[in-house]
Amino acid sequence: MAEPAKPTLLQALSDKRMAAVLFLSFASGLPFNLTNFSLQAWLADSGLAIKTIGFLSLVALPYNLKFLWAPFLDRFLPPILGRGWIVIFQVCLAICIGTMGFCSPTKELYLLAGVALAVAFLSASQDIVIDAYRVDTIPPSERALAAAASAFGYRTAAMLAGTVLVVIAAHYSWQIAFLFVALLMTATLFATFWAPEPLVPGHPPRTLADAVWHPLRELLGEKMMWGFLLLVLLYKVGDALALSLYSTFMLRGVGFSLDELGVAGKLNMTISTMIGVTFGGWMYLRWGTFRSLLVFGIGQALTNLLYMWLALVGKKIWLLVLATSLDTMIGGMGQAAFVAFLMSLCSADFSATQYALLSALATLPRNLSGAAAGALVPIVGWARFFVITCLAAVPGLILLLIMRRPLNERTARETTRGMKPN
Repeated sequence: MAEPAKPTLLQALSDKRMAAVLFLSFASGLPFNLTNFSLQAWLADSGLAIKTIGFLSLVALPYNLKFLWAPFLDRFLPPILGRGWIVIFQVCLAICIGTMGFCSPTKELYLLAGVALAVAFLSASQDIVIDAYRVDTIPPSERALAAAASAFGYRTAAMLAGTVLVVIAAHYSWQIAFLFVALLMTATLFATFWAPEPLVPGHPPRTLADAVWHPLRELLGEKMMWGFLLLVLLYKVGDALALSLYSTFMLRGVGFSLDELGVAGKLNMTISTMIGVTFGGWMYLRWGTFRSLLVFGIGQALTNLLYMWLALVGKKIWLLVLATSLDTMIGGMGQAAFVAFLMSLCSADFSATQYALLSALATLPRNLSGAAAGALVPIVGWARFFVITCLAAVPGLILLLIMRRPLNERTARETTRGMKPN
């Protein structure tokens, strides 16, 4: 008898577990742009210097440091609700996001930076527990679809929140815009209460010391893990650098308005991301890990040159739509494959800490590149800057080629493990 066909993404979404991953990933993605693209747009619209804007991108560093408190979340669980940490972080996020909108970039810059830092910390903490939930809930055979659903929800929420926020700010005020996102954040609590418990949850470590050392020992003890970790760090470098000052480039570098940026740029990004992660998850099932990462990685590097073209020819709405469409669509494909790769490196017993370590490593280039880009752009200009971002992707692609054999061997082991009966 022939093997049953693998489910498509749309079929998998009828499963409550996969739908829960989608909705919780949407909740996870909502706060992301608030300390990144949207904050940049607000600061640029307020007339702050590019160096200051680049420096303030460092408020997103909690995304890279979240592994420091992930063991605490692995070890201790709230006395009520299996997903109690998610509830706590979502309530706190709604409050801080609403507060953030009432801070003035020109009169209360340090206060705004402090609140933005709190939002980033709470958002990173929410990511820890939601990522752990996904690792614990989804079996290896469905990771590609879960990665697509996760990237679909996360990136759609991030782009949607950024788009709506910028458009509302353009027509009303930044205060109303942030309050709207705070209400969306509050609404995600319904998805949290609705989500099912993992069928085979991991076992919490007995002590906090175990929660710190056991995940590291198990992760680093894997064959060729140092190569995998370096690949996690380098794979998204070019993409992260290119998007590090996206809003500043569009508003100050090219001269688009907030309306144009919100509709032709970020709304278009949302649609393209939805298409990209869906197609990327579907292609991942057929191509596997190596081929997907390679093809999508090359695409991510080349689409950065579309921004160079925009910098050279100036303000063209059609080129803004083309550049953001292709860049975020291929970026969404790469994200679906990349998330599946990260999930394959984690174990259920230490999912929160291990995924936090890996995702923090993966986002390190994104969160550090804003300061580097802010210093680099005044020296080389926007066009040369985007050429540099394309070249920055090359080391990660070379490493991927070097790691082809161990990556394929690991994928084969994971697939075999996922086919064994429990």
